[in-house]
Amino acid sequence: MYALGLFAKRPLPGQVKTRLGAATSLALAAELATAFLLDLTERLAMLDVHRVLAFAPREAEAYFAGVVGERFSLTPQTDGHLGERMSAFFTAQFQAGADRVVLLGTDSPTLPMTFVEQAFAQLEHADVVLGPATDGGYYLVGCRGRVPPIFDQNVWSHSRVLSAAVAGLTEPGWRLSVLPPWYDVDTLDDWYMLQGHLLAMRRAGLDPGVPRTEQLTRQALT
Repeated sequence: MYALGLFAKRPLPGQVKTRLGAATSLALAAELATAFLLDLTERLAMLDVHRVLAFAPREAEAYFAGVVGERFSLTPQTDGHLGERMSAFFTAQFQAGADRVVLLGTDSPTLPMTFVEQAFAQLEHADVVLGPATDGGYYLVGCRGRVPPIFDQNVWSHSRVLSAAVAGLTEPGWRLSVLPPWYDVDTLDDWYMLQGHLLAMRRAGLDPGVPRTEQLTRQALT
């Protein structure tokens, strides 16, 4: 079984996209997080894999059930820092019978779905696959059969998250595969990057496939 996980936090003002919210407004940051969630769940629902949305906080289950309907299974995230929560998610999916598990967050709404498919394919010959983010972290992590020792770091919002993950694969038996880089949207500069990217795609005759996100970027430009 192939399992695709999406980590998501309920998009409430002051609870999500706080760096972007500090530079714009908490309301806009929450609107943007909502648009990311809705657009990305629709895009991921097209993939023929077992889809699981791991949500936070625990009391937000009814909210997320209304968002995803029958397209995703729902499970609450465990307690602990991000690495502990990701490790627990992978462990649970392997215990449920998955042999390849890929996990991503909601910070990259324009991520090509081919990258996600490529991640599952690369796990045919690799134990771990990472999607490098342009901020120094990673937008996607996948593994096969067992949980890699890359989730122990306590601080996650810094530019060396990816290098720390790679450094954690000290045993030569861990075979690593890498996806093309992509960008997250966490800061004001990231927001500008997203605006420009969507405009460029439209000008090139391409449909970005993120209608809610695109509407917000258009409103911000008018």
